[in-house]
Amino acid sequence: MLKVMVVEDEEQIRIILGKMIEKNEGCKVVSSCENFAAAINDFIKFRPQVVFMDIDLGGDSGLECAKAITEVDPKVKIVFATAHSEYMADAFEIYAFDYLVKPFDMERIRKTLDRIKDMSSEKEIDAKSEVSHEKLIIRGKEEINIVNVADIIMVERTDGITRIVTKDEVFLTSQSLSSLEEKLDPEQFIRCHKSYIIKTDAIRKLEVYGRWTYIVKLKDTEETALMTSEKYEEIKKRFS
Repeated sequence: MLKVMVVEDEEQIRIILGKMIEKNEGCKVVSSCENFAAAINDFIKFRPQVVFMDIDLGGDSGLECAKAITEVDPKVKIVFATAHSEYMADAFEIYAFDYLVKPFDMERIRKTLDRIKDMSSEKEIDAKSEVSHEKLIIRGKEEINIVNVADIIMVERTDGITRIVTKDEVFLTSQSLSSLEEKLDPEQFIRCHKSYIIKTDAIRKLEVYGRWTYIVKLKDTEETALMTSEKYEEIKKRFS
């Protein structure tokens, strides 16, 4: 089931758009809200995979709201549904999956949702095909490496490149941190920061780095990672 949230300041449009979305098989509107604050609260609560977002939220900026939502979950698909076509370039440059201009067309909405559902299906197939016997296929610029998951100590995203660190080698790929996170066992690995995934058994020491962040020293490498205070609390629970 594809979970969808509608963010629109006009109640009648929210209702109509919600009904149009739910006419598509496998789609459910889990939240319908009118402003920035409610959108962030409901997104954290319901974790929809798709958000239909108006640009003008009664004085709030839909662009800023979408940016805040993608910071919570970079994998979310933002579909701007608005009368303001002049913002299209800004939206696509940053994070928009699609841009629908009012009045909405049922067939256009169906095609957008079908594309998202197809992408989700392909991702599930890719994840199943690329993880076999605890090995991970890492596509680099000029080569493909087969990496033992057990050897991975840390994964870092920096300057548009993902670095996969093992005891003996560092592998580079354009694959996103989120796509690799989906293929790693959450019992063994943790997304400790927006830019880092680490193997929990490899944690050697934490050092305070500012008010809300820690530096993570790891076994078998001189590389370090960052960990947020929120993830530190999660780690404490795992180890307790």
